[in-house]
This record gives sequence, structure tokens and C-alpha cells, in this order.
Amino acid sequence: VQLQASGGGLVQAGGSLRLSCAASGRTFSWDIMGWFRQAPGRNREFVAAVDWSGGRRYYGDSAKGRFIINGNNAGNTMYLQMNNLKPEDTAMYYCASRDNSNWATAPHEYDYWGQGTQVTVSS
Repeated sequence: VQLQASGGGLVQAGGSLRLSCAASGRTFSWDIMGWFRQAPGRNREFVAAVDWSGGRRYYGDSAKGRFIINGNNAGNTMYLQMNNLKPEDTAMYYCASRDNSNWATAPHEYDYWGQGTQVTVSS
């Protein structure tokens, strides 16, 4: 089982980035997949999650109104469209998955993790 995050980079404040998470190693999708981020010296923070079976989406406060989480119907590719980026969005972004259909925003509640992709927003 592997999650591969990509799409990070350096962008100016107000710009956009689209992160991707490719899942492999199993023939069925996870119940929930999500994005977290971690800046140096800070705890890992919930960004957004999607429930593949119900189509529900949930966003952390930092993402509401600016980020959009989506993916393909097979549940093996997930995206995070990030708009109007701010310097405080600078962090390593991780994708994660969970074999439980209940919503979860704590990192320890997720079962599998990708390696992370760095997002840097300059002012």
C-alpha cells in the first residue's frame, strides 16, 4: 500500500497550486482520504478530507473557502486545489487514508500516509 503525494512547489501569495495523491497497492478504495500539513515547529494540521462512498467533503478552518478536495470515482487519486495561497500556508503537505467511514481530523486516526510534498508561499 502506497500513497504518493506530488504537486508542491514555490508560489507567490495569491497564487494557486494543485496537489495530487496517487494511491496504489490495493484494489478497493479507502473510506476516507485526506490532506494534512505540517510547518516547522508545529503540529500536523488537518486540511481537508473526502468520503468516497458518500461524496462528502470536510475542510479545516484554514482551508475553507480557498481549497477544494476532490478525486476520481475509483478513489485511488485525490487532489487538493489550493487557491489564494498565503505565506502561512507554507508547510509540508501529506495525504493520508483511513479505513473507517466516520469523519476524523486527528492524524493518529489515519492508517496510511504518503511521504509529503513541500508547499512554499512567498509574500
